[in-house]
Amino acid sequence: MDITESPVAFPCYEQTIRGTFYLPEGQHNAPFPAVALGHGWGMVAGGDLEDYARAIAARGIACLTFDYRRLGKSDGLPRQEIDPAWQQEDYRAAITYLCARNEVDANRIGVWGSSYSGGHVLVIAATDARVRCVVSQVPTVSGYQSGLRKTHPNNLKALHDFFAEDRLGRLRGEPPRTMKEVGLEGEANVAYPGAESYDYMMGQAERCPEWRNEVTVRSLELARTYEPGQWISRIGPKPLLMIVADSDRQTPTDLQLDAFNQAREPKQLLLVKGGHYAVYTTHFDQTSTAAADWFSNHL
Repeated sequence: MDITESPVAFPCYEQTIRGTFYLPEGQHNAPFPAVALGHGWGMVAGGDLEDYARAIAARGIACLTFDYRRLGKSDGLPRQEIDPAWQQEDYRAAITYLCARNEVDANRIGVWGSSYSGGHVLVIAATDARVRCVVSQVPTVSGYQSGLRKTHPNNLKALHDFFAEDRLGRLRGEPPRTMKEVGLEGEANVAYPGAESYDYMMGQAERCPEWRNEVTVRSLELARTYEPGQWISRIGPKPLLMIVADSDRQTPTDLQLDAFNQAREPKQLLLVKGGHYAVYTTHFDQTSTAAADWFSNHL
């Protein structure tokens, strides 16, 4: 199916969100169901987010990808700050924008999210009555539990001191402190150290010129208190597809599977081999097809 891709902008409070609207051709089929898609922690629109949108739009479903406020092409200060509450509001603004378009059936709206946004869409699906179904891929379930596994107990005090110093600095009027988003093992002040995250995000950077390898310190503090998994039991009877990697160290596999077991029907689990980023790379065809099938069947 031919698809028209158009840059769009829409408001969220006093700021502007920018993204891309994908409209299947064939006005005789309008109004179309529609899906809002947001990327994971620190990423921006472009790259494989657009690949997922195109795979879904090819099924005759309008799609909207967007940059969260404070990131990429969208407005908002401080730059490079990742606040899950703000990003959930960005999803809600994206849904509102879709509902306002004449080509979209406002009664057939879905949400897709992956990694950090995989957690966002669990909350949105549970709390926004406009959402009909959801695909949550390798989602953040518990920032607290994930954070404990990533930080040695001996390093916790230093990390908490790091957060406190940033807050004191902001109180004094200093710019927000920042750190690298990804870096290789041994580099200091990196939010997601290690080759796995580095290789994926730096690869995506080649397709996403607005992406910056920088994030505020507060973003990491907020991430460690984020608990979207607590909402999963409230999603049903909206259909939930959860895509999980069996060796995920970023959003631990066992936390995701425990959360899935708490979800109510109708629900479906797709378990693929590999680490966190395998869903975007090795298994892209499988994961994008599963998402497209889910929305086609339930919207």
